Amino acid sequence: MAQKVLVTGGGGYIGSHCVVELIQAGYTPVVIDNFSNAIRGEGGSPESLCRVERLLHTRIEFRELDLLDRAGLDAIFKEHQFSAVMHFAGLKAVGESVQKPLKYYRVNLTGTINLLEAMQAHGVLNIVFSSSATVYGDPQRLPIDEDHPAGGCTNPYGKTKYFIEEMIQDQCRAEKGWNAVLLRYFNPIGAHQSGQIGEDPQGIPNNLLPYVAQVAIGRREHLNVFGNDYDTPDGTGVRDYIHVVDLAKGHIAALKKLQEKCGSKVYNLGTGTGYSVLEMVKAMEKASGKEIQYQIAPRREGDIASCYADPSLAEKELGWRASFGLDKMCEDLWRWQSQNPTGFSKGVES
Repeated sequence: MAQKVLVTGGGGYIGSHCVVELIQAGYTPVVIDNFSNAIRGEGGSPESLCRVERLLHTRIEFRELDLLDRAGLDAIFKEHQFSAVMHFAGLKAVGESVQKPLKYYRVNLTGTINLLEAMQAHGVLNIVFSSSATVYGDPQRLPIDEDHPAGGCTNPYGKTKYFIEEMIQDQCRAEKGWNAVLLRYFNPIGAHQSGQIGEDPQGIPNNLLPYVAQVAIGRREHLNVFGNDYDTPDGTGVRDYIHVVDLAKGHIAALKKLQEKCGSKVYNLGTGTGYSVLEMVKAMEKASGKEIQYQIAPRREGDIASCYADPSLAEKELGWRASFGLDKMCEDLWRWQSQNPTGFSKGVES
């Protein structure tokens, strides 16, 4: 019998790519999502998962469910025997979190408490959590390893990730038998090489690469580069970009780690290489064959100059390392964007 894994937020960008890797690794994903950041496809499932089904010639069990619905959570845990949970569901826009902190605390924290209590009640004690390098705040040193101080977050979104890490670690300490792998993502970009699934931001993209891709396809006039006076080689912000498929493979390695009864573990998922905004623009110009117009704008509040990972612990303990480089990330992103100019929506501009 294939092990069943509950995937929360599995209709989203990273969740849907992890569903692909789970199926290919022989697991049976059961997906829940509330459509806060997913487009509805045929038969009521997210369009992303409809496409994964066609791509892999399989059926994916899906339930529309919000983590704030505790009774609905209990029902799905009663119905299935899960070996583990992969927890992606949550709100994730940094800027919005600054404007609407209570919304972020309610959805991300209360939702996760409901999930952990349901796991506890039904004896499912293994979790992989989708955390973020935002928990490190403004880097005190580079590259950032897992021992770098965490918790000095610059926005409520980052704080919710940090608080959830703390809750999970406290629970692992309090009750024997709990195992957790907390994965701190750096900057996931790219798409599945089929071009069938990818990042489909609703409205104006908050992240650099989807915005650049929309400029290249003609949906946006130009890119605003926020600040060109940082202490970096070309003055623009430097980040560690990682291919979403590499990231997804890291989750499979994390599931295997849980089987060792590992207690709670924290790993960075990044490449260890930082690229500037202007380097990313050049790489997307190369991949798309299009000129990408940009303008220099003032710095954004809360932005930092540089942030990149030391990913060596994940390689040592999970046997995982990122294998795709910048050109591949941009080629795969461009394939997705050019085949799906309006994302998962059929010709509807946002």
